[in-house]
Amino acid sequence: MKRTVTPLRPPSPRWRPQPVVVGAIALGCLVAGLLYVALQVRALFSDHFQQQYASLVLEAVGRADNALDLAGLLKRIAPPKNSDTQYQQALDELNARVTELDALIGSSPIPAPRLPSANASEKSLDELKQSLAATADYWRTRRDAVSTDVRRRTRRIASVLAVLTVVVTGALFAALIVFARRHRRLAGLTHQFRHAAQHDAMTGLPNRQQLLARLDRIAAERAPGNCAVLYIDLDGFKQINDTLGHAIGDEFLIALAQRFRQSVRPGDLVARMGGDEFAALVSGFGGDAELAGIATRLMNCVGDTDAHMGLGFVRASVGIATYPDRVADHRLLVAAADSAMYDVKRHGKNGYAFAVQQIPPA
Repeated sequence: MKRTVTPLRPPSPRWRPQPVVVGAIALGCLVAGLLYVALQVRALFSDHFQQQYASLVLEAVGRADNALDLAGLLKRIAPPKNSDTQYQQALDELNARVTELDALIGSSPIPAPRLPSANASEKSLDELKQSLAATADYWRTRRDAVSTDVRRRTRRIASVLAVLTVVVTGALFAALIVFARRHRRLAGLTHQFRHAAQHDAMTGLPNRQQLLARLDRIAAERAPGNCAVLYIDLDGFKQINDTLGHAIGDEFLIALAQRFRQSVRPGDLVARMGGDEFAALVSGFGGDAELAGIATRLMNCVGDTDAHMGLGFVRASVGIATYPDRVADHRLLVAAADSAMYDVKRHGKNGYAFAVQQIPPA
């Protein structure tokens, strides 16, 4: 029976929140929430206005009810002298209060039941009493309902504002985290690019660019000390690539770079100039004897690496140029050391030589 094998699918890429997407979602939530809050606030103002209007109507009902009580009291009392006049004045006051109340109800922003009659003289006092009581009950119920609605809307507004605060704060915090991660990643990439631009990819040593930059910094100091460049070229290295292959040649260079790092002082710099050529930048040395000792150590590094790999034919020629005593211009220091190295090669290789001191023009 033939067995079928299901090919493995590569895992789907994990979605990562983008700052723009997070910001757009937060902005959309903020706009929607603010629109909702604006509508609720508008309705809240309308409810407050209705609540205040209901209170005005209830005050007018209270004034009319007081006038009605006074008229009823005068009607029940035995009429003394001029009592008819007082009773008529009470009826006129009651009629004015009822007319005022009816006009106020008629101006209500929301339609409301009107009084059966605005003329108190045409109605019995008992009927008017019932009408005022019904009107008071209606507007009191309406005011209580509006008050309940105001409290409910206030809670809604407070809840939405709290949610918006949490959403916007969370979105800003998430965007800040994403930005910090990207910044850290970009900083790491920048460091890698800078390191790659100033170091040899195979050996990890500084390259020519970094050596020249260090030389410029030393020369730019206000009170520069002496410095020297030791230019190193490997004798017989080409034979490794021709006979043993480039892989063995690369292995030799990597091992040699490690020995070079261990042989120089912490403040000195060894760089790969290209191919099988290296250079050491030394500063703060005591004299030519110390430089000769450094050159000897570098040559021993080449010999030890050759002996460790069992080759037996790789050596080194070293040219030494010092600034400012032998070379007055630091920009010519590498070229002078390179020229001294070729003098060593022309006279038998496997040694070191100092650059000829330049005589400044008169």
